[in-house]
Amino acid sequence: MKRVDDFRLRFGNEEYVPIMIGGMGVDISTSELALEAARLGGIGHISDAMVEDVSDRKFDTSFVKDKTKLYKHNINNMDKSIVQFDLERLAEAQRLHIGATMKAKQGPGLIFVNCMEKLTMNGPRETLRTRLNAALDAGIDGITLSAGLHFGSFALMADHPRFREAKLGIIVSSVRALQIFLRKNAKLNRLPDFVIVEGPLAGGHLGFGLEDWKDYDLMTITKELLAYFKQENLDIPLIAAGGIFTGSDAVSFLEAGAAGVQVATRFTVTNECGLPEKVKQEYFKASEEDVIVNGVSPTGYPMRMLKNTPAIGSGIRPGCESYGYLLDANGNCAYINSYNREVEAHPNEKNVVVMDKTCLCTHMRNFNCWTCGHYTYKLKDTSFKKPDGDYQMLTAEHVFKDYQFSTDNQIAMPEKEFE
Repeated sequence: MKRVDDFRLRFGNEEYVPIMIGGMGVDISTSELALEAARLGGIGHISDAMVEDVSDRKFDTSFVKDKTKLYKHNINNMDKSIVQFDLERLAEAQRLHIGATMKAKQGPGLIFVNCMEKLTMNGPRETLRTRLNAALDAGIDGITLSAGLHFGSFALMADHPRFREAKLGIIVSSVRALQIFLRKNAKLNRLPDFVIVEGPLAGGHLGFGLEDWKDYDLMTITKELLAYFKQENLDIPLIAAGGIFTGSDAVSFLEAGAAGVQVATRFTVTNECGLPEKVKQEYFKASEEDVIVNGVSPTGYPMRMLKNTPAIGSGIRPGCESYGYLLDANGNCAYINSYNREVEAHPNEKNVVVMDKTCLCTHMRNFNCWTCGHYTYKLKDTSFKKPDGDYQMLTAEHVFKDYQFSTDNQIAMPEKEFE
């Protein structure tokens, strides 16, 4: 039986282990996690979600503190349209985060950054242009365009000297989405270097409807895209993502024609992952019934998470003056509308409950929005339960190599650290 290691992901004349670690924000896919993937010959993602906050934590900058101070007078105002990002400071945070990661890179692999279009930041075009170009400035190996259709994203980078050098790709969930992207960018004469096809079992935001995601499956969509590539004579590596839990799962997609796989869920319980250990234990202990898909994200996309995530039902005041990453071009956010509705309906309540939306910025920043992949409930089968009821943490190297070398749907257990 074949192993993932029997295949290679090719970009031109370069070959890589065909394993990508997905870009989980906010700093859940840490630099340390991405660096391990690169060291082992694969591809690791970091995320630029809420990059100013990430910079403050890692480099002792004061981007969030200064922004909060600047807009403190507006905290109780329902109108958030004045809350803007300083583009120079945004670029500085991006360059700090990515530059430090690239400086530390060792090994034959690559490091990409995941950039969400849905981080509209009260200036969708300007802030995305800044993030993309600053990432190229900082020497990132590649950029994965996610959470959005990205019709104009290539054009935002077209004048950068590294536009045709860096690996640029997009996440799609259908042939149609890719067709539109290619048509919108045709005049640039610049095809994506890779396409990630993300199925309905992925973690976090999904490119499917809230009610119909169960009607789709990753293998079917993968084969549809491969057929489209063949029909159009497109030589673009296709990366399958979403619900690939074992090395054998990965092999099935590689044998079907995918150039690689993107995986994330099993890395959430590694030492290198940015989640607090108490949250990692929640992932380990989750049952199948604990994994749900809901519509609480202000982005409008369905999102998969654990049903006991503290973000659900939390009625915290919107933190846009400090964060504001989901403010649209007019300074609006679906959570603000829901929060204000509940405050007006319950004027005497000290703590309101908001069930239909959540303040994604604040809760992701505090690791209180426990987004996850469909097979999170299987994580308990990948490690040992300790006498105190918690599970032994894993290393990124252990999980990566298990994907790379396992056969027969087997999962390699770690070396036991306790008696």
